[in-house]
Amino acid sequence: MTTLAPLLTVTVQPGDGWHGVVPAGGRLRIVDLHGNQAVDSLFFDAADPTNRYSAVDTIREQGAVYLTVGSTLLTQRLDPLLTIVEDTCGRHDTVGGACSQESNVVRYGEHTRHQHACRETFIRQAVAAGLGIADLTHNVNFFMNVPVTSAGGLSFADGVSAPGKYVELQAHRDVLVVISNCPQLNNPCNGYDPTPVELVVTA
Repeated sequence: MTTLAPLLTVTVQPGDGWHGVVPAGGRLRIVDLHGNQAVDSLFFDAADPTNRYSAVDTIREQGAVYLTVGSTLLTQRLDPLLTIVEDTCGRHDTVGGACSQESNVVRYGEHTRHQHACRETFIRQAVAAGLGIADLTHNVNFFMNVPVTSAGGLSFADGVSAPGKYVELQAHRDVLVVISNCPQLNNPCNGYDPTPVELVVTA
Protein backbone atom coordinates (compact mmCIF):
# COMPACT_ATOMS: atom_id res chain seq x y z
CA MET A 1 0.00 0.00 0.00
CA THR A 2 1.40 3.40 -1.01
CA THR A 3 1.56 6.04 1.72
CA LEU A 4 0.77 9.51 0.49
CA ALA A 5 2.96 12.36 1.72
CA PRO A 6 1.32 15.49 3.17
CA LEU A 7 1.66 18.55 0.94
CA LEU A 8 -0.13 20.95 3.26
CA THR A 9 -2.33 21.18 6.30
CA VAL A 10 -4.34 24.34 6.85
CA THR A 11 -7.01 25.47 9.29
CA VAL A 12 -9.77 27.56 7.72
CA GLN A 13 -11.71 29.83 10.03
CA PRO A 14 -15.50 30.27 9.61
CA GLY A 15 -16.22 32.90 6.98
CA ASP A 16 -12.77 32.43 5.46
CA GLY A 17 -11.79 30.37 2.44
CA TRP A 18 -9.01 28.56 0.65
CA HIS A 19 -8.04 27.64 -2.88
CA GLY A 20 -5.42 25.29 -4.21
CA VAL A 21 -4.72 22.38 -6.54
CA VAL A 22 -5.01 18.74 -5.55
CA PRO A 23 -2.72 16.85 -7.93
CA ALA A 24 -3.88 13.82 -9.90
CA GLY A 25 -3.77 10.81 -7.60
CA GLY A 26 -3.57 13.05 -4.55
CA ARG A 27 -6.14 13.39 -1.82
CA LEU A 28 -8.01 16.16 -0.04
CA ARG A 29 -9.25 15.47 3.48
CA ILE A 30 -11.72 17.90 5.05
CA VAL A 31 -12.00 17.57 8.82
CA ASP A 32 -14.97 18.91 10.77
CA LEU A 33 -13.00 19.90 13.87
CA HIS A 34 -15.87 20.85 16.18
CA GLY A 35 -18.85 19.22 14.43
CA ASN A 36 -21.90 20.48 12.55
CA GLN A 37 -19.91 22.81 10.28
CA ALA A 38 -20.85 23.19 6.60
CA VAL A 39 -17.96 23.42 4.13
CA ASP A 40 -19.00 24.78 0.72
CA SER A 41 -16.70 23.61 -2.07
CA LEU A 42 -16.21 24.24 -5.80
CA PHE A 43 -14.19 21.97 -8.09
CA PHE A 44 -12.59 22.67 -11.48
CA ASP A 45 -10.35 20.81 -13.92
CA ALA A 46 -7.14 22.72 -13.21
CA ALA A 47 -6.03 22.43 -16.85
CA ASP A 48 -9.37 23.81 -18.12
CA PRO A 49 -11.49 25.57 -15.48
CA THR A 50 -14.45 25.74 -17.89
CA ASN A 51 -14.68 21.98 -17.25
CA ARG A 52 -16.14 22.18 -13.75
CA TYR A 53 -18.21 20.25 -11.23
CA SER A 54 -21.82 19.61 -12.19
CA ALA A 55 -24.28 18.62 -9.45
CA VAL A 56 -26.89 17.75 -12.08
CA ASP A 57 -24.67 15.29 -13.93
CA THR A 58 -23.22 13.83 -10.74
CA ILE A 59 -26.65 13.17 -9.23
CA ARG A 60 -28.02 11.71 -12.47
CA GLU A 61 -25.10 9.40 -13.15
CA GLN A 62 -24.85 8.04 -9.59
CA GLY A 63 -28.61 7.82 -9.13
CA ALA A 64 -28.50 9.38 -5.67
CA VAL A 65 -29.06 12.88 -4.28
CA TYR A 66 -26.49 12.67 -1.49
CA LEU A 67 -22.75 12.12 -1.75
CA THR A 68 -20.73 9.58 0.24
CA VAL A 69 -18.06 6.89 -0.24
CA GLY A 70 -17.97 5.85 -3.90
CA SER A 71 -19.53 9.04 -5.21
CA THR A 72 -17.57 10.43 -8.15
CA LEU A 73 -17.84 14.16 -8.74
CA LEU A 74 -18.35 14.72 -12.47
CA THR A 75 -18.04 17.74 -14.73
CA GLN A 76 -20.70 18.82 -17.20
CA ARG A 77 -18.65 16.86 -19.78
CA LEU A 78 -18.94 13.76 -17.55
CA ASP A 79 -15.22 13.83 -16.80
CA PRO A 80 -14.41 12.53 -13.28
CA LEU A 81 -12.82 15.10 -11.00
CA LEU A 82 -12.64 13.36 -7.63
CA THR A 83 -14.09 10.33 -5.87
CA ILE A 84 -14.99 10.18 -2.19
CA VAL A 85 -12.82 7.37 -0.82
CA GLU A 86 -13.34 7.83 2.93
CA ASP A 87 -16.28 9.34 4.81
CA THR A 88 -16.90 9.12 8.55
CA CYS A 89 -19.91 11.45 8.31
CA GLY A 90 -22.12 9.43 5.97
CA ARG A 91 -23.63 11.87 3.50
CA HIS A 92 -23.13 15.33 2.04
CA ASP A 93 -25.36 17.81 0.22
CA THR A 94 -25.01 19.07 -3.33
CA VAL A 95 -28.47 20.57 -3.97
CA GLY A 96 -28.73 23.31 -1.31
CA GLY A 97 -26.35 25.71 -3.05
CA ALA A 98 -24.24 28.35 -1.35
CA CYS A 99 -25.60 31.09 0.88
CA SER A 100 -25.43 34.66 -0.41
CA GLN A 101 -26.40 38.00 1.04
CA GLU A 102 -29.39 38.04 -1.31
CA SER A 103 -30.62 34.58 -0.36
CA ASN A 104 -30.17 35.41 3.32
CA VAL A 105 -32.53 38.36 2.92
CA VAL A 106 -35.14 36.24 1.10
CA ARG A 107 -34.98 33.41 3.63
CA TYR A 108 -34.31 35.18 6.90
CA GLY A 109 -35.17 38.86 6.56
CA GLU A 110 -33.73 42.26 5.75
CA HIS A 111 -31.69 42.34 8.97
CA THR A 112 -29.35 39.69 7.48
CA ARG A 113 -28.46 41.69 4.35
CA HIS A 114 -24.95 42.63 5.46
CA GLN A 115 -24.00 39.34 7.02
CA HIS A 116 -21.07 37.68 5.29
CA ALA A 117 -22.00 34.69 3.12
CA CYS A 118 -20.31 31.93 1.14
CA ARG A 119 -20.79 33.60 -2.23
CA GLU A 120 -18.61 36.53 -1.10
CA THR A 121 -15.90 34.12 0.01
CA PHE A 122 -16.16 32.20 -3.26
CA ILE A 123 -15.75 35.41 -5.26
CA ARG A 124 -12.67 36.44 -3.30
CA GLN A 125 -11.04 33.02 -3.58
CA ALA A 126 -11.99 32.57 -7.24
CA VAL A 127 -10.43 35.90 -8.20
CA ALA A 128 -7.27 34.98 -6.27
CA ALA A 129 -7.17 31.70 -8.20
CA GLY A 130 -7.43 33.51 -11.55
CA LEU A 131 -11.13 32.85 -12.10
CA GLY A 132 -14.05 35.25 -12.46
CA ILE A 133 -17.51 35.59 -10.97
CA ALA A 134 -18.99 33.86 -14.03
CA ASP A 135 -16.97 30.75 -13.15
CA LEU A 136 -18.93 30.18 -9.93
CA THR A 137 -21.09 27.13 -10.40
CA HIS A 138 -22.60 24.15 -8.54
CA ASN A 139 -21.03 23.42 -5.18
CA VAL A 140 -20.86 20.61 -2.66
CA ASN A 141 -21.82 21.32 0.96
CA PHE A 142 -19.77 18.86 2.96
CA PHE A 143 -21.26 17.86 6.34
CA MET A 144 -24.46 19.79 5.57
CA ASN A 145 -27.86 18.16 6.07
CA VAL A 146 -30.46 19.24 3.49
CA PRO A 147 -33.34 16.75 3.54
CA VAL A 148 -35.39 16.48 0.35
CA THR A 149 -39.10 16.41 1.14
CA SER A 150 -41.61 14.04 -0.45
CA ALA A 151 -42.89 17.03 -2.45
CA GLY A 152 -39.40 17.68 -3.84
CA GLY A 153 -38.64 20.69 -1.65
CA LEU A 154 -35.55 21.31 0.46
CA SER A 155 -35.21 21.97 4.16
CA PHE A 156 -32.15 22.89 6.22
CA ALA A 157 -31.73 20.68 9.27
CA ASP A 158 -29.22 19.96 12.01
CA GLY A 159 -26.00 18.55 10.64
CA VAL A 160 -25.21 14.85 10.78
CA SER A 161 -21.54 15.39 11.57
CA ALA A 162 -19.62 15.48 14.86
CA PRO A 163 -16.20 16.65 16.09
CA GLY A 164 -13.38 14.96 14.17
CA LYS A 165 -15.57 13.57 11.37
CA TYR A 166 -13.95 13.83 7.96
CA VAL A 167 -14.41 13.21 4.27
CA GLU A 168 -11.54 12.36 1.94
CA LEU A 169 -11.53 12.68 -1.85
CA GLN A 170 -9.02 11.35 -4.37
CA ALA A 171 -8.35 13.37 -7.52
CA HIS A 172 -8.59 11.79 -10.98
CA ARG A 173 -6.76 14.75 -12.53
CA ASP A 174 -5.25 18.00 -11.27
CA VAL A 175 -8.23 19.65 -9.58
CA LEU A 176 -8.56 23.28 -8.57
CA VAL A 177 -10.49 23.45 -5.31
CA VAL A 178 -12.17 26.60 -3.98
CA ILE A 179 -13.56 26.42 -0.45
CA SER A 180 -15.75 28.64 1.70
CA ASN A 181 -16.00 27.63 5.35
CA CYS A 182 -19.62 28.67 5.79
CA PRO A 183 -20.37 31.59 8.17
CA GLN A 184 -24.14 30.93 8.16
CA LEU A 185 -25.80 31.97 11.44
CA ASN A 186 -29.46 31.71 10.44
CA ASN A 187 -30.08 28.00 9.95
CA PRO A 188 -28.85 24.92 11.82
CA CYS A 189 -26.32 23.80 9.18
CA ASN A 190 -23.56 25.11 11.49
CA GLY A 191 -25.44 24.65 14.74
CA TYR A 192 -25.84 28.47 14.72
CA ASP A 193 -22.15 28.60 15.74
CA PRO A 194 -19.69 28.47 12.80
CA THR A 195 -16.36 26.81 13.65
CA PRO A 196 -12.99 26.12 11.96
CA VAL A 197 -12.21 23.16 9.73
CA GLU A 198 -8.94 21.52 8.72
CA LEU A 199 -7.82 20.74 5.20
CA VAL A 200 -5.11 18.17 4.47
CA VAL A 201 -3.74 17.67 0.95
CA THR A 202 -1.57 14.62 0.28
CA ALA A 203 0.13 13.31 -2.83
